[in-house]
Amino acid sequence: MSPGMLKMWISIAGMALMFLAIITIYLSRYKLKGVFQVMTAIIAYIFLIVAGLTLLIVFLG
Repeated sequence: MSPGMLKMWISIAGMALMFLAIITIYLSRYKLKGVFQVMTAIIAYIFLIVAGLTLLIVFLG
């Protein structure tokens, strides 16, 4: 697999993580309460950080 194709798949994975982060942030803010709200918010922000780092590595690499 060429380096360009590998970067493409990694960036698609980063975008998918951002989409998952959007969904989980929405769930945690508007649909859930209590412990589940905190757990989904933590998971969402972890998704967001990992996606940001992934896309940063792809764009700068």
